[in-house]
Amino acid sequence: MLKRPKILIAGSFNMDLTASCTRAPQAGETVIGKKFRTAPGGKGFNQAVQCARLGADVTMVGKVGEDDFGRALLDAAKGEGIDISHVLADPDEATGIAIITLEETEQGTQNRIVVCPGANFTISAREIGWLREAVGNFDMVIMQFELPMEIVETIAEWAHEAGVPVMVNPAPAAPMSDRLLSAVTFLSPNEHEAAILTGHSISVENGIDYDDVRAVADAFRKRGVKNLIITMGGNGSIAVGESCSEAVGERGTSGIDGVSDINSVSGIHHTECVKMPHVADPTAAGDSFVASFCTVLAAGLPADKALDFASHAAAITVTRMGAMPSLPTITEVRELLRERGYEDWDLSLLDALR
Repeated sequence: MLKRPKILIAGSFNMDLTASCTRAPQAGETVIGKKFRTAPGGKGFNQAVQCARLGADVTMVGKVGEDDFGRALLDAAKGEGIDISHVLADPDEATGIAIITLEETEQGTQNRIVVCPGANFTISAREIGWLREAVGNFDMVIMQFELPMEIVETIAEWAHEAGVPVMVNPAPAAPMSDRLLSAVTFLSPNEHEAAILTGHSISVENGIDYDDVRAVADAFRKRGVKNLIITMGGNGSIAVGESCSEAVGERGTSGIDGVSDINSVSGIHHTECVKMPHVADPTAAGDSFVASFCTVLAAGLPADKALDFASHAAAITVTRMGAMPSLPTITEVRELLRERGYEDWDLSLLDALR
């Protein structure tokens, strides 16, 4: 039986400013775009919205500016049922923004993103002091790197001390301290971030090179990473690490004991990408994947099924424009699983998250 998990997300609020074009400009060049749109975003906010739409009880920690973008983001969060009572407003710094160039060609859609953190980077350790005692009330903590690293390290440490699993999505890629890695339960970079952080890329030219995967996984393992999940776009995801039952089971999550493919550092679990007829915008696909995996894992779904579930959620996300607007509900993911032949899951279990 699944439960409705309580998830804490410490992360960014950004307003996404997206320009679509048929060809991205080169240095010094101007091109005529097709369309411009704004939408609420930020990796932390995207992940919070995805968790909430999948039925989690979500609390968010972060900071916005006292401006129109900040007010719009907080209104959007309220509309999703997210607890924003601990989100702060900075009177001196603007709300963060993400400038997204979306190149749409016959070969597919690619994005290029520049983030200006603004108020996200002004949050201080003093302002999150309340979490030291409160973090033990949550089933999972999710963080990214669009907040000051000191904040990420401090919250991870407090959660680890309280026995709460910690997911870190190291995006954008940045140097990680041993202090942080010793407190992390799950680390989930995409393939580009994994290459930056380890100095070793994973070749996919003739299919996934598993020797490369082992080299990357070994580099993370030597630094103390227990569970590694690498998202690889159209090549699916790779999971390597300790038994997820050890990572989460002590918090009362059931049904995770049978995960044979990711119960050792040498074991590699590959989850195929869920192909969709049309890709509109890959923005937030990684956020959808990470948040979906954490939500259903904390709810009690076995880890291998949580990876499959996350792949289906991310697949829906890429079929829609924008970040937050593209994130699916639990009903939509359940329906796609049914369409793709997952009836043997007993999909009725997901009703507990509606």
